[in-house]
Amino acid sequence: MPTDTIYGMVGLAQNISVVDRIYNLKKRNPKKPCIILIGNINELEKFSIVLTGEQKKKINNFGTAPTSFILDCLDDTFSYLHRSTKTLSFRLPSSPSLRNLLLKTGPLIAPSANPEGLPPAKNIAEAKSYFGDLVNFYLDGGEVNNKHSKLIQLRKDGTINILRE
Repeated sequence: MPTDTIYGMVGLAQNISVVDRIYNLKKRNPKKPCIILIGNINELEKFSIVLTGEQKKKINNFGTAPTSFILDCLDDTFSYLHRSTKTLSFRLPSSPSLRNLLLKTGPLIAPSANPEGLPPAKNIAEAKSYFGDLVNFYLDGGEVNNKHSKLIQLRKDGTINILRE
């Protein structure tokens, strides 16, 4: 389905078997965590993440450009998501309809819709050529030519490290 950036292969972030299935379908590097889309900032608590005042301030300063934030997650309950990195990446989409969907479904992992090493699908036809009937459901959003989100590591003290522009 289209996300606020590119087509993603989405699934419930809090369902281990769904996350494992997506990793297998994509042939994704098992040490590489996925970005998680959330409907509102309070959903971070579902992952044992509580933002400091400085972190909240930094997040609010990034405006509407699609930005994913890597945050510390020391809770081993989520090792299937953080893949031993002890961090998780989250994005709060700017699209109200996508945020509303996320509030109904719960947080979704959303890696790009492509097998590891191949270009992300720009439309449903490309996604289907990659995955065929292995995917349960395709949502056609037309041609999507956006780029990945900005990726920023945000530490508890408010310091940032920009990993992808």
